[in-house]
Amino acid sequence: MQIIKQLVCTSTKDQQVLEMVEKLQEHELGDFLHEHLKEKRYLIVLDDVWSCRDWNCLAKVSSNDPDCLGNVFPDGGNCSRLLLTTRDKDVALHADARSTPQEMQLLSKQKSWNLFCGKVFLDHVDADRYPPDLVQLGREMVDKCNGLPLAIVVLGGLLSRDMSHTEWRKVHDNINAYLAKEGSQTGVMTVLNLSYIDLPSYLKPCFLHLSLFPEDYVISTRKLFLLWIAEGFVLSAEQADQQSMKVTDEVYLNELINRNLIQVVRMSVNARVVECRVHDLMRELAIRKAKEQNFFRTHDIEDPLSSSTSNSSLFSSKCRRQSIYSDMERYASVEHNTPYLRSLLFFNLGHEICRFSQLDFIGKCFKVLRVLDLEGVKVESLPSIVGTLIHLRYLGLRHTGLKLLPLSIGNLRSLQTLDVNNLKQVPNVIWKIQNMRYLYMEGQKYDIPLKIDTLENLQVLSGITFKQWIQNNSSKLTCLGKLKLEGRYELVEGVEFWKSIAKLRVLKSLYLKASEESSFPSLAMDSCLYLSKLDIKGHMQKLSESFQFPPNLSILTLDSCRLDCDPMPILEKLPKLLTLRLRAESYLGTEMHVSANGFPQLKVLQLFELSKVIKMNIENGAIPWLMQLHCQFSTRISGVDKLSNLVEVKIVIDSMIPSFSPFARFLSTYRSRKYHLYWDHSWTTNRNGQKEFWTRRRKASDCQTCAATGLTSVQSSAVAVEMIGPIFSRWDSTQEKGS
Repeated sequence: MQIIKQLVCTSTKDQQVLEMVEKLQEHELGDFLHEHLKEKRYLIVLDDVWSCRDWNCLAKVSSNDPDCLGNVFPDGGNCSRLLLTTRDKDVALHADARSTPQEMQLLSKQKSWNLFCGKVFLDHVDADRYPPDLVQLGREMVDKCNGLPLAIVVLGGLLSRDMSHTEWRKVHDNINAYLAKEGSQTGVMTVLNLSYIDLPSYLKPCFLHLSLFPEDYVISTRKLFLLWIAEGFVLSAEQADQQSMKVTDEVYLNELINRNLIQVVRMSVNARVVECRVHDLMRELAIRKAKEQNFFRTHDIEDPLSSSTSNSSLFSSKCRRQSIYSDMERYASVEHNTPYLRSLLFFNLGHEICRFSQLDFIGKCFKVLRVLDLEGVKVESLPSIVGTLIHLRYLGLRHTGLKLLPLSIGNLRSLQTLDVNNLKQVPNVIWKIQNMRYLYMEGQKYDIPLKIDTLENLQVLSGITFKQWIQNNSSKLTCLGKLKLEGRYELVEGVEFWKSIAKLRVLKSLYLKASEESSFPSLAMDSCLYLSKLDIKGHMQKLSESFQFPPNLSILTLDSCRLDCDPMPILEKLPKLLTLRLRAESYLGTEMHVSANGFPQLKVLQLFELSKVIKMNIENGAIPWLMQLHCQFSTRISGVDKLSNLVEVKIVIDSMIPSFSPFARFLSTYRSRKYHLYWDHSWTTNRNGQKEFWTRRRKASDCQTCAATGLTSVQSSAVAVEMIGPIFSRWDSTQEKGS
């Protein structure tokens, strides 16, 4: 209400009006402001709107109809604008669902340095004229801020008070402590703490849990979700269904991302977050709040265990969670007085070997443990005493080097998640763990019988062999939604195998991986009515006909299939296909052709490591909704200029192509003179060390070029065609010249 009064007061100087405004009720104020602005052209800025409820209070109060809230800010078609800033993306979408919010990015290193210099040196034009020792310390401290403007400004204000080397060195060596100081209303932690206070109660434990991970650690969201479920922070899928709720781990993660508490590191092709991390200062905030609540305790190199330090000062008996970053042998040797410990996670333990006796203390000291994660720890064997942890819900043993599991693992009746890989064999006691929901066991060396059809709650099964699978009654696995099979496919009878898959009524994702000496025949998958995602890796004798694919298939990946015939004439007939990925010699021919009206709904096309494919022709009218095209430099594509909805192109440049080639120079310098604002270009390096050229079409809402050029949204698509066409035309010409 005070904000609405301020808006009225700043727009009029009439004393009588001001006195009248002071007497108005909230709904009357809304009506008055609406009428007051109706005939005016205005720009109103609302800074730091916290919630959708706050927006409703500000923008939608009316006395005319209590059931249909009126808008305080009228749209008179006169170019009036309302600008709001918020920490929560959902608030921006709630305020205007028709536009895309402008998301602020972290600053680059250069922009971070410029901001710092402007605060400390009062200019950033010639920072080199300042003492080189201060410049070096300053750059190192700015790097620690990881592009967060708030941290850089606070740091600059702190250092500008004293320009001595001694003071700067002191701040440099304790930068996190200085930035975390409380007291100032504009201090980093004071401001960030407001974001924590605003969190709903169900998100606070999820945020605090992130403090268990080491600094700058890239977190797998798959693992994070499983840990949250084991901790009881979020409902599992069947619990949510039973309560008619859509509250899942992914919803919680996205809400934390929208509140800018988590950073996205990598997205999947279907726009799901695969990896994330926490900014150093957000992690510092989480650590402080977690310690206040005895939520957890860490042990790392910077906080070494000492025999002279009492156990009570190291780990409170009330502590429920511990994460160990180093020196595990020392940790295992101390006396543990945390009988109620629920979670124990290990990180970054190098290549030291954890021997049998070193892990006994876990079973002896932590009887009520729910989460045990040993991922990355080199373990020779797992002691049988682990089987006494009857409350254990999560057991992470991936990349430990373990070859065998003790038979006592079958006693873990509460276990929901078992994550292990590269075992010689999985003990045939898993069937006893009837509470199991997520079972990962890829890379088994020996294909021995494994009973799993008693696991009626199983939702994810990854790593079972084809032979092991066919020996079970799949109709009992009524909750299985994701399945990955591997090994020798010819050991099973094809018809019986697909019948077993068709019995899985909730199966959405299927991954088939044939061993190198094995191959797939033509697969009849049309009985899999609910399957929407299919990955096939391994030699295929022949691609199935289009009618043999699952009728609701939306995502298809073919990898190392070594097909002799062009797969496009078959795949283009799949009516609901949205994403197609052809990888790693999935096709051995030299040309591919997409006919008119082919791929009626496809939005993402990825062609990677198809070394023999040199040409692909897209007829007019094909792939009308394609938005993302990822391909190799060596594949010449014609018809791209007809793809009016294309918004992103990624070209992987083979390492054999010199960076000074005509096409490489052209990509580096290419800009459309007339419509350069519509496309961004950049060079990146992928995980294999290959160069990638990215070009993305900007949204008109991001750069306001439609207003500047007078273009409509339809004309904007035409501009996209006009711009991307020359790139591929130049591509053709440079390849024909052999560059």
